This record gives sequence, structure tokens and C-alpha cells, in this order.
Amino acid sequence: MTKRVTRSTKSQPATKLFVLDTNVLMHDPTSLFRFEEHDIYVPIMTLEELDANKKGMSEVARNARQASRTMDDIVTSSLDDMHQGIPLDEPSHGLATGKLFLQTEAIRMELPEALPTAKGDNQILAVVMHLAERFPKRPVILVSKDINMRIKARALGLAAQDYFNDKVLEDTDLLYTGTRELPADFWDTHAKGMESWKEESHTLYRVTGPLAAELLTNEFVYQDGEQPLEAWVTEKAGRTAVLQTLTDYTHQKNNVWGITARNREQNFALNLLMNPEIDFVSLLGQAGTGKTLLTLAASLTQVLETKRYSEIIMTRVTVPVGEDIGFLPGTEEEKMAPWMGALEDNLDVLNGTTGEGGEWGRAATRDLIRSRIKIKSLNFMRGRTFINKFLIIDEAQNLTPKQMKTLITRAGPGTKVVCLGNIAQIDTPYLTEGSSGLTFAVDRFKGWTHSGHITLQRGERSRLADYAAEVL
Repeated sequence: MTKRVTRSTKSQPATKLFVLDTNVLMHDPTSLFRFEEHDIYVPIMTLEELDANKKGMSEVARNARQASRTMDDIVTSSLDDMHQGIPLDEPSHGLATGKLFLQTEAIRMELPEALPTAKGDNQILAVVMHLAERFPKRPVILVSKDINMRIKARALGLAAQDYFNDKVLEDTDLLYTGTRELPADFWDTHAKGMESWKEESHTLYRVTGPLAAELLTNEFVYQDGEQPLEAWVTEKAGRTAVLQTLTDYTHQKNNVWGITARNREQNFALNLLMNPEIDFVSLLGQAGTGKTLLTLAASLTQVLETKRYSEIIMTRVTVPVGEDIGFLPGTEEEKMAPWMGALEDNLDVLNGTTGEGGEWGRAATRDLIRSRIKIKSLNFMRGRTFINKFLIIDEAQNLTPKQMKTLITRAGPGTKVVCLGNIAQIDTPYLTEGSSGLTFAVDRFKGWTHSGHITLQRGERSRLADYAAEVL
């Protein structure tokens, strides 16, 4: 009887013990609840470093304070002995079922002489070594965002991992593109019971079938061939989807502020930007795909011609590519001007498309456009509400998911938010393609009735820019 019991307990995989480095808690204060059934161990040195980093107004300081508060809530939620570990089930509302262990004893481990024990990182490594010796049959793993810390741990024969839970996607190639090519046999396999009707200048098709179940609301579909089709999914219910043909913005008669779409993706993007039912648009693409130009053309048309929005608000993260040039003089708008070179370049292009009127006409148009575009800094966005505005967030790949949430929640009634960016060009330290706020927004908003996303593929800037993006 005893033998049978021991055999069954042996076959059960042992839960892991994760030792958290300080940078994990400062990166994601909710990381304590992200390890499911496994146990967490927090060394005293981690608490010391959290304490040292809690002062200030930076994102890191805010996260350090939040991590300390979360830990306080967990500790006060349990009256049991801390040596036995504090169950995380109740404080995490069922997200984590493991236990939290805090270092409650002085640990003295002989580290190699080359590692000075005065350094916080090395003291944490000593704790991991001690735990690995104490629990030889249990996986003890150090979790750290610090690459050098992980290398040192592995050199000492310890298991170490990066913290991946903040990543929306493991591989950015899996990121939703907003477009899908229909297979050649699509109409044959989905023709049964198909309905077709016209609304204004658009044709609509109600199709039922296996592929219709995979489609998302506001996803664009296309098919090349003898009868090419470009449409988007306007309704979706189970295995049934409604496809609606698009407005053709590649034709001069449908030009937007003198601009026409030069390729399929730009046409899809303009359909999103010009549709009043779409409140949130995200455009991804490398340099020169036309993200800013299309967005500005659509915004100027809807502010100055159709009067759908009262003004354009443009903002971006002020992260320099090289060395910072120091403090900038002037008002908020003047300080933001050097960061808004992209706006100036695109306005020059758009101002040249306004047609007749000569130099005076162009100058008057430039002044009118200027009066309707406001440039705002991200630093002063909290607490604001934008009503009936066209909000453009440029270089959105440099935002963290938290900053992205802060910005998008500024939108009041009648406001449209457009996020532009290229996740291959992130300048913010510690932000990766997988954890960028833009990746986060694209993934979370896909399939919502009032949002749309397009990944622009073809560069339209120049042959030089295209070749440089490819080979450099």
C-alpha cells in the first residue's frame, strides 16, 4: 500500500520555485500573480532594491511602489506562519495557486572570490544557490530581466530565465495584419445559401462556411484573378460573415486632400481612416509606407471639409535616437516642434496638392491648417478628455502598454484615435517588439466592431528608401 502511494507522488511533476529579481517586479508589479501553480521566493535584497527605487515620478518608481503595495496586501491577507509560504490563491482571485515565500533567515553562501558580496545581484545569486542546495529535487529558477545576471547564474550552474509574461506575442510574425487573401476556391466552398444586395455604392455578400468562422470583424479580404475582389468584414456571427466592397481610394475621383492610395494596403487604410464608425485605427509599417501622410490627409479632409471633427491633435513619445540636445525653449507647442519634423514634411506634400491659388492661396491654406493642428506632449495627457477630436499618436511603438492605455482612454464622444508606428524601430530602452504598447493595442483591439488595423507592406517613399530598408 505504501509503495503504491510513493510511486503516485513520484509521477507528479514538482512545482517550480521561482526566485524573483528586482527588475521583474519593477517591470511588471503584477508579476507575483503570473506564475500559476508555481511558488515564488522573494529575497531580502530584492525588497531592499525596491525600497531604494521607490522615490520619484518615473515609471520605474511608480512600479516599485505598486509592487511593494501588492506584496503588503499578500502578507496582510494571511495570518499563517511566513516560513510555510503565503497562499496566493485569495489575493490573486484565483489567477495563481502557488505560494509566496519571503526570505526569513540570514543566508551565508560561499560565492566565488571574483563575485563581490556587497553587490545586490550577487547576494540574490547566493540565495538561489542556497535554495538549489536545500531543494535538490525541485527546480529552482532565477527570473530576471537582466541579461548579465542570467549569464552569471548559468555560469554558476543555476537555472535562469527571462520574464516573458509581459509579452503579448512570442513571435511578432504572428501579429494580426488586418488583411487576408481568400483562397481561389472560396466562392465554390461558400456559395451555398449566399445572399447579395446593394447599399448605396457598395455590394454586400452574406457568406457561410468554414473560412467565414475564422474571419474577424473589420478584417480586409482580397482575391486576385479575373474578377479581383477587395472587401471587408462588416458583420460576423459564428460561421456567417457579411463582406462589403470598399470605396476605391486609388481613383482620383475619390482623392483625399489630393492624395490617392498607391497600393492595396493604402486603400484599406483610407477606408478605415475615412469611416466615421471606426473609432480606433492602428497602422503599422516600415519607413516610407505612407502612414503619416494618409492619416494627415484623412484628418484634414474630415476637419476642414466635412467638419466631422473640430481639430487635429498630434502627439508622440519624445525619445531621441542619438544623444539628447538638452532643454528646449518656449511653450509646450514650441518644445514639441523639433520632434514633429514628420508633420512638417507631410504638410509640405499636402499643401502642394491643394491646387490653384498661387503663393497667396498656399500661404492662406498653410495658416488655416496650422490653426487646426495642435501638437501636445504626452507628459500632460493624464486627466484630459478630448471631445470630437482627431487624435494622432505618432511613433506609437515607443509607448509602454500602460502609456497606451492612458492615451486611448482620453477619447471622449466623437473622437477618433489613430496609432502609427513601426515595431522594428523601437527607441525606448527595455521595450521590445513583443512588449510594445502598439503590439498590445493591435492584439487587444482586433475583432472589435469600431476598430481596424492594417500592416502596410510596400514602401512608396523612394527606391533608395526601399532598398535601404531591405539591405541595411
